[in-house]
Amino acid sequence: MSMHTLTVAEAICEALREEMERDPRVFLMGEDVGPIGGIFATSRGLLEKFGPNRVIDAPISEASIVGHAIGAAVAGMRPVVECGGFVDFLSLTMDQLVNQAAKLRYMFGGKGTVPMVVRAAQGSGVKLAAQHSQSLEAWFAHVPGLIVVCPSTPADAKGLLLAAIRNPNPVIFLEHKMLYFVKGDVPDGEGVERIGVAARRREGTDVTVVSYSLMTHRCLEAADLLGQRGISCEVIDLRTIRPWDKEAVLASVRKTHRLVVVHEAVKSFGAGAEIAATIMEEAFDDLDAPVVRVGAHDIPIPFNETLERETTPTVERIVEAVKTLG
Repeated sequence: MSMHTLTVAEAICEALREEMERDPRVFLMGEDVGPIGGIFATSRGLLEKFGPNRVIDAPISEASIVGHAIGAAVAGMRPVVECGGFVDFLSLTMDQLVNQAAKLRYMFGGKGTVPMVVRAAQGSGVKLAAQHSQSLEAWFAHVPGLIVVCPSTPADAKGLLLAAIRNPNPVIFLEHKMLYFVKGDVPDGEGVERIGVAARRREGTDVTVVSYSLMTHRCLEAADLLGQRGISCEVIDLRTIRPWDKEAVLASVRKTHRLVVVHEAVKSFGAGAEIAATIMEEAFDDLDAPVVRVGAHDIPIPFNETLERETTPTVERIVEAVKTLG
């Protein structure tokens, strides 16, 4: 398969451009998506190509933006929404997302769909402090009717965004700030990925390490270090939090008999708790040790760079978590 190299931001922009060319119902709406080209350069050049009717710079009113997108989606359009860039601002849209977008298809007996994508940047690492550095995927994954996607590579950013735009349900598409300018190979052509299918980033025999988004990269670094000590890690990148690929994780755990789940969100009540509980319920007899979770400490993200780094999972913390399994 032929490839080309893009950053995650370029891959997202390429997906938007290709899908807007393919389907006239697709449009982009949000804060700073027009002349600026997105605060993380994810819509650069789209206004010039498609015009202001399909690349709509919206006022700073997140609830209004998502409300308009829901109405457009129900009416047959396929909006892609960007609310100020940061997932933290989606707190202002929870009525629209939780009580409207996630419920409408069910409440109308499947007769109406809400094909919309809400994109947001999340995660720490760039010293933006407590109000602009959160990882909130568990909020949205807790709501039936919402799909939650967290890509970790340029190829997945493009392939999963294409799939999200074509999906008939509302999708929360979460992009990590620290990954926007990470480069990687992207397949030529569409390269649409399946939502709900994990990727095995590394084969191993001693322990399964499950993660997603930026933490997938840290897990791979930890696996390199552990490999030097004779510990073979299998690294699973979920890519999608809801639905998550339970069967892929179960199959891996039944091979390695140990599981560590890593995410940047705070440890308490995070996606890792759901994964750990499911494995304990469905594969208890296959485990040779308790499931271990690694997450951020239960505090707001500090502005101080050293404290910020220590609050969220480091490679060293992941290595130590694996070593506790014996």
